[in-house]
Amino acid sequence: MRELAMTKVAAVCAVATLAAAMGTASAAPAAAPPTAQSVAQRSASPVLVDCFWKSQVRPADFILACGDGNSRLTALRWSHWHADSAVAVGLNAVNDCRPYCAAGRFHSYPVVVRLDDPQPWEKQPELQRYSRMTLTYPGDRPERVPRTVTYALWD
Repeated sequence: MRELAMTKVAAVCAVATLAAAMGTASAAPAAAPPTAQSVAQRSASPVLVDCFWKSQVRPADFILACGDGNSRLTALRWSHWHADSAVAVGLNAVNDCRPYCAAGRFHSYPVVVRLDDPQPWEKQPELQRYSRMTLTYPGDRPERVPRTVTYALWD
């Protein structure tokens, strides 16, 4: 009986030593790096929801035409990202679709992007998401597009 108890103690010690050597002896799990979503939750700033239903904060690029990708925002530089609005400058790359979209060429136009009207996000109601985007073209702009365009953003 005593021999069995000693064998069990030795086995437990061996497992503990092996676990310590492998770095798994700690009972506390390693902290995961912060995600854009967790950063947004801590800062209470709204997020921008992309075509793949992912939350973004200060994205460098953003697809406007989710179905075909023929209009996207690129090279975005955000001057502010606050609880009520966010503003960036960048480029709007738009496909001219001539003679048809697959054969068309992309043209880039300088643009000022404003996000506002934060609302609870349907997917995660504890997060606010910007629900409106306004694009202002200070110079050239896509054909048949007014100088200022406002879009309702998806939820």
